[in-house]
Amino acid sequence: MKRTRVVLDIQKLHYSAELARALAHPLRLKILEFLDQHPDVQVNKIYRTLNIEQSITSQHLRVLRAAGVVNFVKEGKYAKYYINYEVVKRAELAVKRFLGK
Repeated sequence: MKRTRVVLDIQKLHYSAELARALAHPLRLKILEFLDQHPDVQVNKIYRTLNIEQSITSQHLRVLRAAGVVNFVKEGKYAKYYINYEVVKRAELAVKRFLGK
């Protein structure tokens, strides 16, 4: 029997795991849903509207930023966040391919 050689790109594998982790948390999904409905919003509006502590919101946004799911623009002492739809779409397509849909 012939053996198939599997070659893994460790960097891509690490990024994929980070992206999956970022999208797998219910609170992060809630933040993404809010950002989708309110594009280009300041972080204080996010935590006040969703009734989440500021520090917790910042931690979740940090995970989403690290995975490239959200981006931000600094305006003075505030940061405005928005979704990187290209990354979200790629993740959606990867999951669909994995599930055979």
